[in-house]
Amino acid sequence: MRDWLVSRLTGDFAALAGTGGPGREHENLDLRAEWERELGAGGWIGLGWPESAGGRGADIAEQVVFFEEYARAGGPGRLSHIGEYLLAPTLVAFGTEAQRRRFLPPIAAATEFWCQGYSEPDAGSDLAAVRTRAVRDGAQWRITGQKVWTSLAHIADWCFVLARTDPDASRHRGLSYLLVPMRQPGVQVRPITQLTGTSEFNEVFFDDAVTDAENIVGEPGDGWRVATGTLAFERGVATLGQQLGFARELDEVLRAGRDSGAYDDPVWRDAAADAWIGLQTLRHHALRTLGTPPGELPGVEASVAKLLWATWHQRLGELAMDALGPAATLADGGLSAAQRLFLFSRADTIYGGSNEIQRNIIADRLLGRVPRG
Repeated sequence: MRDWLVSRLTGDFAALAGTGGPGREHENLDLRAEWERELGAGGWIGLGWPESAGGRGADIAEQVVFFEEYARAGGPGRLSHIGEYLLAPTLVAFGTEAQRRRFLPPIAAATEFWCQGYSEPDAGSDLAAVRTRAVRDGAQWRITGQKVWTSLAHIADWCFVLARTDPDASRHRGLSYLLVPMRQPGVQVRPITQLTGTSEFNEVFFDDAVTDAENIVGEPGDGWRVATGTLAFERGVATLGQQLGFARELDEVLRAGRDSGAYDDPVWRDAAADAWIGLQTLRHHALRTLGTPPGELPGVEASVAKLLWATWHQRLGELAMDALGPAATLADGGLSAAQRLFLFSRADTIYGGSNEIQRNIIADRLLGRVPRG
């Protein structure tokens, strides 16, 4: 893996080292898409998928090697991660053989990119309140509604959409999980400008958009089970690669602390030690999550992982600002890496399921009850 990366992250691709990822998804989009196709040609997409699904069937140790070497080489933020790590395992667990044959090869070759249509203006962490509706019309589903905070929707070819197909059913009942093409007249994408001044997530409007009837994962009304399965995968294996990127950010914060003199302050140094300890916790929890057998859903560990990394990353942003001191409040000619980290990480405890929601899931599924009052 290391040899392959060294030989490929050269020439034009050398400019990609360390770019992309949360808060920086706007960087080098075209070249990163080309890089994804290079990964696909090398057989590095779908590494952990079963061989029957077109993957390599890599064991846990091999997946760890991939993520660690990719991070050490400075591999760019992945544009295909939503398809590879969220949708693909979902299709392996819940999809039909025809769906796997249709959608997995383009994901593995990085010729089709995906986005996730879950959150809505009145249904963020509370996905059971989804209002986007889909109506069966002969050989098609017709979808109308709005999604929000949809990462990479502006480059996606497809979106997996949680929609209400039974308007008479309450809450999580009556939802379905649909695979919807993005490039059609009934889909409009509007970028949302972030605190950092960039746009990597979007509002998506479906106005009588269509998808073929067979593009439903599971049965009509079974969307809640499938959607929560996707969320479990989202907080599973992919978090290992994510936290290795966090390690690079921590190194940068420590260097900034030494350069500014903050490292001489025992209070700041103690907080830096806590950050290092927290990173080790993230690593070992991610490794434990990787132990989930192929085809099985991670348990409550997935919510624990989200709660851990969101809180840790937000504190890292605060540590970065403390390292800069008063200069942290100034943006002369643009935001620094520390400022971007601080501003973007404010969203970490909200998107992907807020901390409050994760604590309720942990209480309900692990402790057997949701605390009241």
